[in-house]
Amino acid sequence: MEAELARSGHELNFSQFITIKTLANSKTSVTDLARAAYLHPGAMTRLLDKLEARGILERVADPNDRRALHIHLTDAGQAIWRDIDQCGKRVREAALQGMDSGEREQLLALLERVRDNLQSTTD
Repeated sequence: MEAELARSGHELNFSQFITIKTLANSKTSVTDLARAAYLHPGAMTRLLDKLEARGILERVADPNDRRALHIHLTDAGQAIWRDIDQCGKRVREAALQGMDSGEREQLLALLERVRDNLQSTTD
């Protein structure tokens, strides 16, 4: 994935890709972003610092709760998401090449079960 991102001119690692993807698809907290990217919350904060410095996202304090932050993609971040989403699609297509739709569905179901099994051992 990182190689495809680099070929497309984006200097992003996989955790940054997952973070941008998560923000593009939902409003979420630092804790939820960390969970999605399999990072410690402190590491996620540092990752967010880097993405914010690049103008990809913005953190805004909640006016009703000083401890809470609203994190969202900037216009530039949305544009990057549209491009890197295509990178993700190309990587998925390459990985699933030669599989029919039934095989793809079966693989997805098995991988989701593996993920769920692993998550239940770490919760």
